[in-house]
Amino acid sequence: MVGGNASSVTDFILMGLFPEFQHSIVLNFMIIFIYILAFLGNLLLIVLIWGDSRLHTPMYILLSQLSLIDLTLTSTIIPKTASNFFTRKRTISRIGCGMQSFFYLMLGMSECLILTLMAYDRYVAVCIPLRYLTIMSPRFCLHMVAGCWIGGSIGSFIHTVYPMHFPICGSREIHHFFCEVPVLIKLSCEDTSVYQLVVVVTSIVLLVVPFSLIIASYTLIFLTVLRMNSVKGRKKALTTCSSHLTVVSLFFGPNIFIYMTFTSSHSPEQDQALSLFSNILTPLLNPLIYSLRNKEVVAALMKLMGRCGVS
Repeated sequence: MVGGNASSVTDFILMGLFPEFQHSIVLNFMIIFIYILAFLGNLLLIVLIWGDSRLHTPMYILLSQLSLIDLTLTSTIIPKTASNFFTRKRTISRIGCGMQSFFYLMLGMSECLILTLMAYDRYVAVCIPLRYLTIMSPRFCLHMVAGCWIGGSIGSFIHTVYPMHFPICGSREIHHFFCEVPVLIKLSCEDTSVYQLVVVVTSIVLLVVPFSLIIASYTLIFLTVLRMNSVKGRKKALTTCSSHLTVVSLFFGPNIFIYMTFTSSHSPEQDQALSLFSNILTPLLNPLIYSLRNKEVVAALMKLMGRCGVS
């Protein structure tokens, strides 16, 4: 009995996705459907890239890492959300909450850095193509990818362990569909102003700075593309860059708003809606925007389908 009571006292209660919404079952089925599509799309992209030697280039290595992050990120959030909704068991243990927060932050921070590297890769390829093979060497690319994962893991560990030690005196209800640092901080009865400042500074380093670098890279790409003689090539490049920027904005925009203004009085519904955009919709769009409009990836897909047909 003591163990059971202790467990119930330390558990958090996830209120779920828009709990007051009348058609919540339809919404949850839609989210699960989007999750399955995103999961399969990113998994297929990883298989295509690593299964075709022609795609073993820096651009596609970075793209495979982005797909791996998106696949894992959605799997960190959606299965638990769906399980809580359909079983009506909304509790999550303190350790489970900490683990979910750690993996979410690690993957999110790593994605910020990977997207920045992808923008830099495109900048070098378009603006200084003669130096591309020298700058974006396989060794440099692998070191940068490793740095993204290591940096994300260290940052996530710090921002998971520290806030989880804040005392919680009142309600343990988390008005969200997963454990996220800004929401956890609001539950604490201790003065967290210093840590809130740390979160804002971290957000500037990992969100605002990378987003600014990405915008700068694509601005230089746009200027280079506008000087192209080929109208067809210019149109294709502008369309591709616009698509990339749209996806990047969908990821960075909501996260900048959530983490830079989490001390403001915006509602839980606003946080949930923004989280859906950056954590559910973006992983679905990434394989579509970055790959299916790419001739090399489509060729690899046709090759894979040919093999399956023969077998």
